[in-house]
Amino acid sequence: MTSTLSIDAAPARRRTRHAWAARALDAAARFWFAATVFGQLVFGAYIVSLYGGAAAAGNFNGWNKVMTHGFVRADPAGNIVTAAHLLLAAVIMLGGALQLVPRVRARAPSFHRWNGRVYLVAAVVTALSGLYMVWFRGAVGDIVQHVGTSMNALLIVACAGMTVRRALSRDFAAHRRWALRLFLCVSGVWFFRVGLMFWLAVNGGPAGFDVDTFTGPFLSFLSFAQYLLPLAVLELYLRAGGSGGAVARGGTALLLVALSLAMTAGILVATMGMWWPHM
Repeated sequence: MTSTLSIDAAPARRRTRHAWAARALDAAARFWFAATVFGQLVFGAYIVSLYGGAAAAGNFNGWNKVMTHGFVRADPAGNIVTAAHLLLAAVIMLGGALQLVPRVRARAPSFHRWNGRVYLVAAVVTALSGLYMVWFRGAVGDIVQHVGTSMNALLIVACAGMTVRRALSRDFAAHRRWALRLFLCVSGVWFFRVGLMFWLAVNGGPAGFDVDTFTGPFLSFLSFAQYLLPLAVLELYLRAGGSGGAVARGGTALLLVALSLAMTAGILVATMGMWWPHM
């Protein structure tokens, strides 16, 4: 009798562990998303305030306050590309997260479709204009960083194409996965800044790179990690949430919480030390 009850109770315990792990993974994802939305809204407001405010005042030289070669009087074509890049970057930061909110998709499908179209076009144009700025506008960093940033731009274009393709084929589960990948790739430059600020806070200052030349092994690593690390974590999350057991889901939840805490610290340092002073 006792052994029979123990055997019957085993599936119930497994179901309980799976339920707890699933809730933990969902809570970790919500925490990451909330921190990301907050950080990107602050970054978007910073772009609008610094660059939009300077443009509205007719002080285009103010673009050079933070950005290298932001405004070059002798290069009107490059200035237009830079302006488009900044404007659409603000649109992406302020509107991209809305695409990932299930309640918005369910209650406002028309808005979701049109906002998605704007987001996709803005993402592709921003990526291509970013490529131009990196290779023809005199961006900071070395060739390794330029290659890493260029790969990010190419991945944005590829993910945008796959997101549209899956939507047109009405494979909405795959469409959502590619939209998440696109969101992470588009957020690469934001992850770079947040990651850099977290690194500076942990080390109490610059470590692994030269401040004057803005080159060094850590920046070379970060130029690729800014999108490859989030993409890798996303794949772990999708696998754990799809067919993973309690251990996989619980472990992924812990990893996501740890990375989200590090990201939150980077957001706070970036906000107080880099974004807020220029708003």
